[in-house]
Amino acid sequence: MLERLRQEVYEGNLLLPRTGLVSWTSGNVSGRDPETGYIVIKPSGVRYETLTPKDLVIVDLDGKIIEGDLKPSVDTATHLYIYRHRPDVYGVVHTHSPYATAFAAVGKPIPVYLTAIADEFGGPIPVGEYARIGGEEIGQEILRSIGDSPAILMKNHGVFAIGPTVMAAVKAAVMTEDVARTVYYALQLGQPVELPPEEVARAHRRYMEKYGQQGG
Repeated sequence: MLERLRQEVYEGNLLLPRTGLVSWTSGNVSGRDPETGYIVIKPSGVRYETLTPKDLVIVDLDGKIIEGDLKPSVDTATHLYIYRHRPDVYGVVHTHSPYATAFAAVGKPIPVYLTAIADEFGGPIPVGEYARIGGEEIGQEILRSIGDSPAILMKNHGVFAIGPTVMAAVKAAVMTEDVARTVYYALQLGQPVELPPEEVARAHRRYMEKYGQQGG
């Protein structure tokens, strides 16, 4: 069931190791079906190079397995909490990408030092407080702290990204690591200067309205 969404979530998961966002079996991508509300998510502890679309697990918003022979990700409760409380979200990604997670390890958000941050995130990439893995605590802290950002750094943990589609959430995770790496390098050279809030708002608005092929 949900073959189209299953394929999209499968492709999203494969992008994580290809873009250097995960190692071994860490990280996961999920997507929500708008008609049934069911969630397709990566199974726990399965290596990406052996993953197939059939391995993905379908669960309902309460975590009941609808289809699949494997256990879903240990982060499933976090994904489900986000979906239950953010009806605009249809894709969730979790990574331990090294540069972004370094900022998470020291509990520091990523300020708007770059136009790329203004464009993609519309403000600083926030950091959430430490929360225990396994229950709904991480999801609760994500929603408390993420604001309007498509991504958040969770203290001592890693990155969570959300989006209106699976690939939008994957893109946010990729861009989080990309700008985190650049900001890390910049901090070795000196103190970067933050963009003024009005310029951040202008750049983000223009990016959202003008970038790409929408509107002809």
